[in-house]
Amino acid sequence: MARNNYSLGLVLIVLAVVLLLGKLGVIGFLGSLFWPIFVLLPGIVLHVLFFWRVLPVAVLVPGGMLVTYSLMFFFCNLFGWGSMAYLWPGFIFGVAVGLYELHIFNRNSPRGTFTAAFILAVISLVFFTIAFLFTVSIYFIALILIGIGVVIMLKRKRTW
Repeated sequence: MARNNYSLGLVLIVLAVVLLLGKLGVIGFLGSLFWPIFVLLPGIVLHVLFFWRVLPVAVLVPGGMLVTYSLMFFFCNLFGWGSMAYLWPGFIFGVAVGLYELHIFNRNSPRGTFTAAFILAVISLVFFTIAFLFTVSIYFIALILIGIGVVIMLKRKRTW
């Protein structure tokens, strides 16, 4: 009976701590920060079930996509959702990752699987580059104008 009281007391203490943390906003904060775990876990489970030979190789496509997307969501949670304006090509890259895993782990995969993964990865890289250049291009333009101005000032004879 004493052991049963000990377990009940421990459960009540844990419940009280959870309630206090919830009231202080700690659980809400952690939930808003770590919700991409609920996207990451199914991706990892699909990979584990494939490697345990429970599920067929085709589950690697959604598994790779979910893992890639969860990493993007973690990044956005840490650095702000405004960065999704530059990370959106990652959704295309996630499909490329899944198809590449299918190609790597399926001995009988058609040749088109690797080709599709490669094409999607290149398209994603092109869009990442375009998004990056549109973001940083104003800084490059400013640096080029400063450089041109300095060169013009140094080459011109001093008349003043």
